[in-house]
Amino acid sequence: MAEKEISALKTISEVAKEVGLVDELTGKAKTHVIRFWEKKFKLLKPSLILNRHRYYSNKEIQILKKIKDLLKNKGLTIKGANKVLETEYNVDYNKSNNINAHTKVKNIKKIIKEIKKII
Repeated sequence: MAEKEISALKTISEVAKEVGLVDELTGKAKTHVIRFWEKKFKLLKPSLILNRHRYYSNKEIQILKKIKDLLKNKGLTIKGANKVLETEYNVDYNKSNNINAHTKVKNIKKIIKEIKKII
């Protein structure tokens, strides 16, 4: 199989392996950890494309690596890690110009519907 380009979006399994979330006994990717973190960290908003499969950009992968470091290596709580990330990434969730993944998905679905009409 050909290697993906560095800028290509990656699946949740690929990301889990890249971040180092792999079960040592079975070798399986711990994708459930990433899905849990998505619920706890507002900064994580993967693209949901085609049947709601998650795809991650390089920026999101870097955020996941940072989360893992804060939680596993530095021993922070989820709340503490969120504060560090909000400061580091200059996030203000009260600003209206922060577009969430749900809005992006709606826009993509509209475009897909329009394309299907044309086809």
